[in-house]
Amino acid sequence: MPEPKTNLDQLMRDPKAAKLLKQKDLLKNLMQSPDTQRLMQLLNQSAGDGLKGAAASAAKGDPSALTGLLRQVMQSKEGAQLVQRINQAVPEDKR
Repeated sequence: MPEPKTNLDQLMRDPKAAKLLKQKDLLKNLMQSPDTQRLMQLLNQSAGDGLKGAAASAAKGDPSALTGLLRQVMQSKEGAQLVQRINQAVPEDKR
C-alpha cells in the first residue's frame, strides 16, 4: 500500500513555516497555549466531526476544507482575536 502524500515538502518551502517547524520549543509552546487550545475548541464546535477530515485533507495537500473552517471561526470576534494573538506569538523574520 503506497504511503499517503503530504504537503510537508510544500510547507517547508514557506520560509516562515519552515522556520517555525524547526523551532520545536516555540512550536510546542504554541500548540499548548490557551489561545491555541481555545481555537481548537471553536474549530471543533464549528466543524463537529469534520475537523479531523479537514485536517487529514490538508495533510494530503488539500487545505481548502480546513481553510474554510478557519475562515468561519475567524468571522467571530473571539476567533479573530485568537488567531491574531497566535500570529503575534510567532516571531517575525527580521532580514
